[in-house]
Amino acid sequence: SAELCLLPALAGLLPPLPGPGGPGPAEVGLGPLPAELRAAVRALVGDLDALFTALGLREENFAVGALSRVIAAELASYAPARNRRRTATNKASVVFVDRTLDLAGAVGHHGDNLAEKILSVLPKLPGHKTDVMVNMVELTALRTTDETCNIIAPGCLAQPNDPAAKALWESFMNLKQKEAVMEARRHLVEAASRENLPIKMSMGEVTPEQLSSYIQLFRNNLKALENHCGLLQLVLATVQTLKHPQTSKWDNFLAFERLLLQTIGESEMPSVLNQFLPMIKSYNERTKDDYTCEDFLVLLVYMYSVVGEIKSGKELDIAEKEVKKALVKAICDEPEPSPVLQKIT
Repeated sequence: SAELCLLPALAGLLPPLPGPGGPGPAEVGLGPLPAELRAAVRALVGDLDALFTALGLREENFAVGALSRVIAAELASYAPARNRRRTATNKASVVFVDRTLDLAGAVGHHGDNLAEKILSVLPKLPGHKTDVMVNMVELTALRTTDETCNIIAPGCLAQPNDPAAKALWESFMNLKQKEAVMEARRHLVEAASRENLPIKMSMGEVTPEQLSSYIQLFRNNLKALENHCGLLQLVLATVQTLKHPQTSKWDNFLAFERLLLQTIGESEMPSVLNQFLPMIKSYNERTKDDYTCEDFLVLLVYMYSVVGEIKSGKELDIAEKEVKKALVKAICDEPEPSPVLQKIT
């Protein structure tokens, strides 16, 4: 948005695990860190300085977490960055956050937000971490049921030169899904009216099929297509997200996470794991509504992140052993392991 820019997390830059009685990164600074981690921090500082130089920024750094404080301190003392801050004209606040402080936030499904669903469900735009590919076949005369068809160049979410698209994306981020989808319909109707397209406005709930029918009006009008291409890409992203099978699974995740929070508040961890165990099914036993191995890994990370301090004991050891055994069996039974599963096997 105009006020906020989120850079992607750096998966390869994780805080070192604290040793027994040893000082953390916040206490020792950059020097005593492993050589590989020191090099990664310095490379990040150099990259950030280059980015801020290109943007003409004079930043004020804030940090949440031990390693983030090290990075912020390195950037503050970096000689080229000091020179840049003397002459830069644009001000910005930069917040560094240790992702390991809030793993639940990274793997959780956070309610009724269309922007988050679009970014999670649609495939990533090649070479980008924070944008997605929008299938543009619907705006062409090409007829194919292949969703991975790559004959037509994909659309994307970034539309800096289209005011209507920028306003709609703000709605996707700030409004609830139902309101955001209604905004998408309103923008489409206004665009069609300006182009004198024969649109029939209908009230009530907005459906993906209704949005698709409005989009079709632009297909054979090249001038209208050119004038509103950015807006159409965002509405197509909405349609494809609402129709995507992962969207219904998203709602199931959200319901399960809420139930999990309630269960954790009332039961001990072994009891929660024993309830979790029957849900782990091998490939041949699963239906389309069951969770996959990757889903269980996400749920386990979420579970252990929100539960807080866990009391160890024989009962917990037995429950964890059974969950591990079931998960290993499910992973080994996968006929075509995903890249994530291949990394951990």
